[in-house]
Amino acid sequence: MDKKLPEVEKIACDICRKEVPLSEAKTPEAMDYVAHFCGLECYAKWQQDSETKDQQGETDKK
Repeated sequence: MDKKLPEVEKIACDICRKEVPLSEAKTPEAMDYVAHFCGLECYAKWQQDSETKDQQGETDKK
């Protein structure tokens, strides 16, 4: 018998765009959106990029 496995819902990592199962994606929640990451390396890159953008925004306000 040839049984088909159920389709696994996948989502793209917000950094590298790698397709990962939604159940395995890291999902830090923000107020207006949810970001998905394939692992800790992409999450760390996103976090670093976010901090850099925040710092640049503070500098621009001065």
